[in-house]
Amino acid sequence: MDSIGVALYCAGKARFCVPQARFLLHGVSAGFPQGANLEEKQLEERLKGLKIDIENIAKVVATNTGKSVQEVTQAMLDRTTLNPDEAKGWGLVTEIRTELFPADSEVISIQYQEQQKQK
Repeated sequence: MDSIGVALYCAGKARFCVPQARFLLHGVSAGFPQGANLEEKQLEERLKGLKIDIENIAKVVATNTGKSVQEVTQAMLDRTTLNPDEAKGWGLVTEIRTELFPADSEVISIQYQEQQKQK
């Protein structure tokens, strides 16, 4: 699970993963179109936004793991990858399971699908 997925994963009170999972904590980035010209104030504004994003993500992860915001921020800056055992030690994972859900569980997709236009 990479990027913002780790913060979304923290939304669960009980957080399960399979033994083959991995969790990547990394900073945020900003893309610039080719040939973009930004003034100093625009760059400062973008940098301030990135710092706020890092802090907000770190707060979410810290609140749900018992780690400090500083520890999570450093892990993000270091691009830390955790295996399931490490993630459990961090408090990110509550349980490692070989089977996340019973075989007869109903699966509901929440993926957006564009509806066909009716003619």
